[in-house]
Amino acid sequence: MNEQVLLITMAIAFLITVLISPIFIPFLRRLKFGQSIRDEGPKSHQKKSGTPTMGGLMILVAVSITTLVMTSKFNPDPMNFEVFLLLFVLIGYGLLGFLDDFIKVAMKRNLGLTSKQKMVGQLFIAAVFYIILRRHDFPTYIGIPGTDFQVDLGWGYALLIVFMLVGSSNAVNLTDGLDGLLAGTAAIAFGAFGILAWHGVPQFEIAVFTLAIVGSLLGFLVFNAHPAKVFMGDTGSLALGGAIGAIAILTKLEILLVIIGGVFVLETLSVIIQVISFKTTGKRVFKMSPLHHHYELMGWSEWRVVTTFWLVGLLFAALGVYIEVWIN
Repeated sequence: MNEQVLLITMAIAFLITVLISPIFIPFLRRLKFGQSIRDEGPKSHQKKSGTPTMGGLMILVAVSITTLVMTSKFNPDPMNFEVFLLLFVLIGYGLLGFLDDFIKVAMKRNLGLTSKQKMVGQLFIAAVFYIILRRHDFPTYIGIPGTDFQVDLGWGYALLIVFMLVGSSNAVNLTDGLDGLLAGTAAIAFGAFGILAWHGVPQFEIAVFTLAIVGSLLGFLVFNAHPAKVFMGDTGSLALGGAIGAIAILTKLEILLVIIGGVFVLETLSVIIQVISFKTTGKRVFKMSPLHHHYELMGWSEWRVVTTFWLVGLLFAALGVYIEVWIN
C-alpha cells in the first residue's frame, strides 16, 4: 500500500460528507432539530439558536462507509478486530451523543442526559472495548514517547483505557463550542495520528479509519465554518473523542495523546481550574470556561479564536509527530 491509498480515503470521506450534507441539513431543519443556546453562555451565541444540530450523523455515515470500503478493497479480512473496535467506539459514543442531543432538541431538556446517565454509557463502551482487547491478547504496557522505555501496567491497563476513552470523549465534547473549532482541531489531531499509524510498520486499517475521519471533518467544515449552517452536536463530539482515544490505545501511543490532543487538554483544564477556584475561593480564574469562551469575552472575534486554536492544535500535533518519528 502507498500514500495514494490514504489520500483516496480522505477524498472519499470528504466527498461523501459534502454530498450528503445538503440532504441532511434541510432534513434536520424540518424535524426542528435546532440547537438550544444556554442563557449563561456568551450573548453573541443567542443568534445561533435554531441552527440544525446532530450533524455528527453525517460524519458517522461518511467514516463508516469509507472505512469499510477501503479496508475491504485492500484487506481480505476487512472486519478484523481493530476495525470492529474502532467502529464500535465511534458509533457507540455517537449513539450516546445522539440520545443526549435528541433529549435536548425533541424533549426540550437543555442539558440532555444527566451526568450519571452519560457516564454509565461511556463506562459501558470502555469496558466492552477493554474486554475485546484482552481476548486478543493486546499488550498492557505503555511506552514513553521518544524513548524505548516501557512499563507494563498489568490489570492497571484496564483503568487507563477507561480513563482515556471517558476522558477523551468529554474533553473533545468541551471543545465543541464555536463554529468550526472542534472540526478543525480534531482534523489536525486525527491527521497526526494518521501519519503515526502509517509510520514504520504500517497499521493499515487504523490509518484508513483515522484519515477517513480527517476527510469527513474537512467536508463537515464546509458547512460548519463560521457562520455555521449545522452543528455536530454531542453526536459528533462524543464519537470523535472516543475514537481518538481508541486510536491512541491501538497504536500504543497512549501518552502521546496528551500532546497531540493538547487543545482538548487545555480546554478541560480550564474547566477544572474554574470549578476548583470558584468552589474554594468564590472567584473565577477565567471570564468563562471552557477556555475558548474566555477569549470571546475578552473581545476576540469568533473567527480569531477558532483560527488561533487551530494554530495551537497544529503546533501540538507537529510536536507529537516529531517526538515519535524523528526522536525515535
